[in-house]
Amino acid sequence: MSTISSLDARLQVATSEYQKIETELSNAVEVRQQLDAQLSENEQVKKEFSQLDPSNTIYKLIGPVLVQQDQADAKSNVETRLEYIRSEIKRVEAVLKDLGTKSEKKKSEIVALQTAYQKQQQNDSGSATPAPVSA
Repeated sequence: MSTISSLDARLQVATSEYQKIETELSNAVEVRQQLDAQLSENEQVKKEFSQLDPSNTIYKLIGPVLVQQDQADAKSNVETRLEYIRSEIKRVEAVLKDLGTKSEKKKSEIVALQTAYQKQQQNDSGSATPAPVSA
């Protein structure tokens, strides 16, 4: 029976680790979606900026106040933000790939432990049944 309790403990640990990985994966997917939204928004701003002529005025919202901003600075800020967002997307993609690999490995480990657990239960129950008595 100690083998079964050992397998059971290992299975519980593996399941807990799998759930943790899945939570991290879910969080990373959420971050990726937020970055996609930011990328789209900043690309739209860049597109709008490209349609401006030098006489147009750009304002930036800082708290409750609109502050006039130089066009070159505004364009540079948006371009810098786009570069940052793209690099963050690459980083999160790498994290997602890594977590996906970890998740698959942990899933395989759980399946192997479940199989071993079931085999051990069958072996223990098979040896525990008494032999039929013939009259």
